[in-house]
Amino acid sequence: MKKDYTCMTDMKDCVVVGAGAAGMSAALTLARARRSTLVIDAGRQSNLVAAEIGGLLGHDRRPPDGFYAEGRAQLLAYPSVELHLSEVTHSVREEDGSFDVTFGDGRRERARSMVLAPGVDYRYPQLPGMDERWGGAVFHCPFCHGWEVADRPLGVLATGAVGVHGALNLRAWSDQITVLTNGGALTDRQREQLAIGGVGWDERPISVLDGPGNDLRAAVFADGGEIPLGALLVKSTLYQRSSLARDLGASLSEPDEMLSVEAIKVDAMCRTGVPGLYAAGDAATSVPPSMAAAVASGYLAGAAAVVQLAAGY
Repeated sequence: MKKDYTCMTDMKDCVVVGAGAAGMSAALTLARARRSTLVIDAGRQSNLVAAEIGGLLGHDRRPPDGFYAEGRAQLLAYPSVELHLSEVTHSVREEDGSFDVTFGDGRRERARSMVLAPGVDYRYPQLPGMDERWGGAVFHCPFCHGWEVADRPLGVLATGAVGVHGALNLRAWSDQITVLTNGGALTDRQREQLAIGGVGWDERPISVLDGPGNDLRAAVFADGGEIPLGALLVKSTLYQRSSLARDLGASLSEPDEMLSVEAIKVDAMCRTGVPGLYAAGDAATSVPPSMAAAVASGYLAGAAAVVQLAAGY
């Protein structure tokens, strides 16, 4: 069936899906190359739950909403950039290599290229008291949150090699660390590694995370006992928020025990292997996610798109 584009504006050079650190970085690179760029902002940036950004040079300890507000203002200062508050519900790559994009509000656009930077969903073990503390006293990345919880008694909610690795790494921020397996069992070798590193462990099932307000005071076990905690590092698995990458033919990695990321596979310039399709940020990372890494990958994706557009294909 012939497609009807009568309600659509002229074809864009690029549609950037996502207005987090990676998406805005890609859009800024495209804007400075004077490429018409449509940025789609669904307002679901993962770190909005956190009080501060940790480890991003020039923005360290800044509230995330302030960072994003300034980023949007900087982008919109370029006449070739448009910001659209919506989400992409469907996209196909046409025979001419362009991308046909449909948004949640019914709007449709075509673009010569696309950058996927939608972020990811963080999935972690569900315990009472965890959700309301996520991004604060309960966290997934010590490089992002370790400074803020330093010198408190810290827990690591994980089993196996992941729990051991996380606990030993966490010693940079505290000398009071306990691996909590929530009913899982450690091996004798893993207990030996923890003991050598001065890390404790407790294999009892947890019933609730307790504390005043959003603060954390203790993990309470199913048998009624408890262990004092000031913060808890939790193993999380990162999954794609939508089927866009798969729909457009990109390949994804499978999460495993150590690398818990369902990531869009990209090369060194954030190219997915699908001509004209790039991916950046948490959705395309093979390393622990961070704002700094997202900004860098967004720049690379934007630059690669500019080069491709200049080549005329």
